[in-house]
Amino acid sequence: MKRISIELDSGIKLSALEGGSGQPLIMIPGWSQTAAEWQQNAEKFTEHRRVIALDMRGHGESDKPKNGYRVYRLAKDLREVMDKLGIKSADLMGHSMGCAVIWAYLDLFGSSRVERLILVDQAPCMFPHAEWGDEERSRYGCFYKTANDVDEFAGNVLAADDEESTAELLTELFSPGFSIQLLRKIAKENLKLPRAQAAQLLRDTAFGDWRDVIERIQLPTLVVGGENSIFSSASQKWIASVIPRAELEVVPTSEGGSHFMFIENPSRFNSRVSSFLRSSIAQPK
Repeated sequence: MKRISIELDSGIKLSALEGGSGQPLIMIPGWSQTAAEWQQNAEKFTEHRRVIALDMRGHGESDKPKNGYRVYRLAKDLREVMDKLGIKSADLMGHSMGCAVIWAYLDLFGSSRVERLILVDQAPCMFPHAEWGDEERSRYGCFYKTANDVDEFAGNVLAADDEESTAELLTELFSPGFSIQLLRKIAKENLKLPRAQAAQLLRDTAFGDWRDVIERIQLPTLVVGGENSIFSSASQKWIASVIPRAELEVVPTSEGGSHFMFIENPSRFNSRVSSFLRSSIAQPK
């Protein structure tokens, strides 16, 4: 894969890894994550797709403006990337916040230029409604309990300004015993998003409720979760249950089923996604 640069209408440049040919697959990493973390997955998918693994604004090798760190702005950036690259139709894959970017894209622009979705481990609603009990919080994958939890996490992000402290912050997102060397490499990638902007984007992401958007999806969809993820398996089952004919894959704890299952068990992840992309048939929109 090669590194490319895409200049948006605002003048900022987004970076991406691109390779392969055929139907485009755009891969959108999660909050603070980068295209480089997708590489062992993306290279596999280039066997049957044109793959664009994107660094969103502020992330990875992309420009780092002071503004625009909201999910809907990232969705607008995605639309501009498709326009600038001349992509009339694409499959979209998002991990974590990358799923929220896809949901915001569908909310803003509809599905006319999207063929298939791969939604990798994001909660429909990370922050609970006051009246919800434990069952609803699990069903919708709530990560936070109170606004104080959001403030605390954002404060921890601002304070974790080196590889060691950032790696410590990320530990709960991976399986016990995950390589500390790899974790530090991922932390280094995370730090490419300035921490002030990371905290701003985290706050914006925290309060999103995407259930109504998800319930309107009519595209062939693969939902991937992890049994040991920070987001409940019940939340991934709920997403798959409300999208017609959606496929669900929950990776067991024993097989690297963390929030980052695509890094911990790339062969299983790549095989499942490749099978879905080869076999799924676009549904009427």
